[in-house]
Amino acid sequence: MFETIKNAWSIKELRKKILFTLLIILIVRIGMQAITVPYVNAEAVGKIFDSANNQFFGYLSLMSGGAFQSMTLFAMSITPYINASIIVQLLTIAIPALERMVKEGGEEGRKKQAAITRYATVVIGLLQGLAYYIAIQNMSFNDETGKLIKVLEEPNVWKAFVIIGAFAAGSALIMWLGEQITTYGVGNGISIILFVGIISRIPSVVVNLYANVKAGTLNIFVLAAVLVAFLAVIIFIVFVSEAERRLPTQYAKRVVGRKIYGGQNSYIPLKVNMTGVMPVIFASSIVSLPTIIYSFMGRSPTGFGGNYTGFGDALVSWLSSPSPVYIVLYFILIIGFSFFYAYTQFNPVEVANNLKNQGGSIPGYRPGKPTADFISKVLKRVTIIGAGFLGFIAVLPILVSIFSSSLRGIALGGTTVLIVVGVALDTVRSLEAQLVMRYHKGFLD
Repeated sequence: MFETIKNAWSIKELRKKILFTLLIILIVRIGMQAITVPYVNAEAVGKIFDSANNQFFGYLSLMSGGAFQSMTLFAMSITPYINASIIVQLLTIAIPALERMVKEGGEEGRKKQAAITRYATVVIGLLQGLAYYIAIQNMSFNDETGKLIKVLEEPNVWKAFVIIGAFAAGSALIMWLGEQITTYGVGNGISIILFVGIISRIPSVVVNLYANVKAGTLNIFVLAAVLVAFLAVIIFIVFVSEAERRLPTQYAKRVVGRKIYGGQNSYIPLKVNMTGVMPVIFASSIVSLPTIIYSFMGRSPTGFGGNYTGFGDALVSWLSSPSPVYIVLYFILIIGFSFFYAYTQFNPVEVANNLKNQGGSIPGYRPGKPTADFISKVLKRVTIIGAGFLGFIAVLPILVSIFSSSLRGIALGGTTVLIVVGVALDTVRSLEAQLVMRYHKGFLD
């Protein structure tokens, strides 16, 4: 990885792309930490976050890189864009006209789909900004003297307009900045922004773990075992992410003029984890909805196994981490989104038809439907392995946190590690691909 970055830095054009990406990241971090939303007591929100042990707050902190805790312009981060992407992609499959637009329109069709996603992001940003405003209205805490401190003093229509507008504008701006990285920088911009937000939390996590060890609430040997386990998990993630199932193909010889084409053996690569971390991100967004909605109503779930105050409290507590229902639902959603994304990105029928048109075939299977059925069967098996891997890594830290209250802060650790490692690998692959395009040894070298 470091050798790839070093080689890319030595090429002027790639160096400009890397510097452009770093500049956008700097702008994003300034928006996340320095530009606060007007009329909101950001210090009060920070103290509420520090004093609360809430899955909802943990999710917001993860997705926004701590921006919501600081009540800054990018407090909603890329969450509206993620939700808009889920909705648009589901509608593309459900509505035949949208599906034809994407498949038959080629590059133009994909641009129209991206434009629809942008508009949907703005709409969802406004709705989510309204929900955040309602949540802010209900946030308060008692200081050392017992005085009630509210996050928003004397709310009115003007303050609501400014706060909701700032949240929505921030989500639209961060989406645009992510697209600029994708177009003019290195890697996928949205993923890199999420990656940077997660990485920025590492110092605070280290400080909290040190404080727990110093206070005696966390055993140093337990911490060492957890760190070794995390290192093993990272190695396992890299291994599975690089693994692939290769389907052998043969191409018939064709005589065109005086030249002979084809006749070689090749393969179709099927990545074990071809969906990346998107199923985990989408599953996290959906499984956290009950807690988010409940928190926006100004209430906080008691927690699994506590004394519930009513049916709603009991329902939301069972649908919150670390209840068994939450863990099972989270795992099932990851499996479902993995299959959804795998078959969206890799269509066995199209691959079989393209193979047939190019005069190729898979040994032992006739071109056409038999080949498509075989590819579909292999894809299903590979996806089961990849989806099970994603689900296991995402759920493992939650299971660990059940047995140790001092490790409860790593409940989102599986999602975090998957995102960080996945984005890092994708970015390195992007750099390697651009290196190959600009520096490829020919047969004369």
